[in-house]
Amino acid sequence: MAPTLPSIDQLLGTTGAVSRVHGLEAGQQQPACRPPTPTGSWERPTVEEALESGSRTVSRRYLSSLKNKLSSGAWRKSYQPGTCPSSVTQEPEEKKIVRELLDTEQAYVARLHLLDQVFFQELLKEARGSKAFPEDVVRLIFSNISSIYQFHSQFFLPELQRRLDDWTTTPRIGDVIQKLAPFLKMYSEYVKNFERAIELLATWTDKSPAFQEVITRIQSSEASASLTLQHHMLEPVQRIPRYELLLKEYVQKLPGQAPDLADAQKALDMIFSAAQHSNTAITEMERLQELWEVYQRLGLEDDIVDPSNTLLREGPVLKISFRRSGPMERYLFLFNNMLLYCVPRVIQVGAHFQVRTRIDVAGMKVRELTDAEFPHSFLVSGKQRTLELRARSQEEMISWLQACQAAIDQIEKRNETFKAAVQSPEGDPQEQELQSVELGLRAPQWVRDKMVTMCMRCQEPFNALTRRRHHCRACGYVVCARCSDYRAELKYDANRPNRVCLDCYTFLTGNVLPEEKEDKRRGILEKGAVAGSEQSLICSFLQLLGDKWGKSGSRGWCAIPRDDPLVLYIYAAPQDMRAHTSIPLLGYQVTAGPQADARVFQLQQSGQLYTFKAESEELKGRWVKAMERAASGWSPGESGDKDLSD
Repeated sequence: MAPTLPSIDQLLGTTGAVSRVHGLEAGQQQPACRPPTPTGSWERPTVEEALESGSRTVSRRYLSSLKNKLSSGAWRKSYQPGTCPSSVTQEPEEKKIVRELLDTEQAYVARLHLLDQVFFQELLKEARGSKAFPEDVVRLIFSNISSIYQFHSQFFLPELQRRLDDWTTTPRIGDVIQKLAPFLKMYSEYVKNFERAIELLATWTDKSPAFQEVITRIQSSEASASLTLQHHMLEPVQRIPRYELLLKEYVQKLPGQAPDLADAQKALDMIFSAAQHSNTAITEMERLQELWEVYQRLGLEDDIVDPSNTLLREGPVLKISFRRSGPMERYLFLFNNMLLYCVPRVIQVGAHFQVRTRIDVAGMKVRELTDAEFPHSFLVSGKQRTLELRARSQEEMISWLQACQAAIDQIEKRNETFKAAVQSPEGDPQEQELQSVELGLRAPQWVRDKMVTMCMRCQEPFNALTRRRHHCRACGYVVCARCSDYRAELKYDANRPNRVCLDCYTFLTGNVLPEEKEDKRRGILEKGAVAGSEQSLICSFLQLLGDKWGKSGSRGWCAIPRDDPLVLYIYAAPQDMRAHTSIPLLGYQVTAGPQADARVFQLQQSGQLYTFKAESEELKGRWVKAMERAASGWSPGESGDKDLSD
């Protein structure tokens, strides 16, 4: 009579059951034609590697190779059914596969017997007797191996043996596999616990001599076949994909009119679902292992460690400094919910990085920056901080932007109240100025120190002693001490008081300070620099040659504004609010310079001579064209306007 199939609940609840396999007891004869231990393509670490004190977790080679190597079928190469001297060579192909399934099942049950009845029971016995290590540790290591062993030894193996013996009258196994499939869910618990089990095994092998003695004694026995406990514990993780491979081949070998074809195909579908479930668990273990390694590199800070996080991207970047001339090396970790801005540690003992800033993905904005001095740069603007970063290449910058935007989009889907950020047009002078509704709610993009030579509020020039540079923490402008002598609470900085300029102070607090004196009439040079093509006919840096410029310097930001198209304004820096020189171009002649350099050109009129040098001949041509039109009295509203956008 066929054994009665126990319920899943009965099996899962009988973790301590002690059972023996018929015909596989210690000392009994093993099957004559049993497949040897898989070798070759399977990467098995040595005993020293498995028990090395410095390695507390299972090698990722186990986890990353299981799905690929199991599906390759390499584990079966060492076993050829035709090598056994018997009459099975004349059997139908489908029966050979069933015999192979039975032989591998016998070997598998023997391995389960070794795990449950030898390793597990001997360690429990030692724990109860010597109290050298807790019983709970042993149970955690072996998980639900007793339930798996009981099912295979008492039901599945005897049923397979019976079907093969009665193959002449009942040539089918599809119905048996269908009964097996629901019970394979118990493997999910074992697979999920596998990594933790290997870690506990390594820990207590180092920690407890009694624990190590029991394991070493059993591993040296003939039953263990010179393999470590870790190798035996890996067998259940590999078993379900092996069922899938064998059953797939069995279905392929069945004749078209075979009575078992429909049941076998249905059984294959059920096994495939179980194998996918197992692969999902393996993938989850890989994710947790990788996440844990990242957390170790970050120093395991409490506010960062979260097993539910997913690492999306990591890599080095350069931080564009607002005060220093050169960029600084930094490192980014992008998770699904946060971006960590880190500094590499000089002495990498323990943590490899120091977390400088955590920026929440919720509310974060990213966009490419157009900066000739720092190519491949991009902006990350978050509630906690705004960063200007530079990638090593254009491709790397695009990859960072795409990864950040994908994380932002995912947060948006889960949060219906989050509104997508609206980026300002490229080159808009209001890029660095936050919208009034966001002022104080998120960290601003700071204007770089070298981009201005005067206060962006009062237009007084900076100097190193009496008028130094400061940044408004609300709008990011570079201002002097007098214009930033105010403090306001900023929500992005936990409502702590921060230095702000007068304009932001008035907006954030609602307090209006009495004017000490009336505003001076705006001078002819007090026209804010136009840093983008939307507000200017042409703008760029030009070299200022000759003694004509005096202390103004040898390089200036030059622009012809759209709203004043007949005047050339020259600034010390692109963000200055006041030009140091303005030249009405009407009536001037534009000529090539006397020097041999083809990038040089001049403006000349009635004894006035200005000499410029562009960075390229192409840029020189654009400037000459724009100046000639302005000198002739041309304005943007006339025909040919589109040509100026070259």
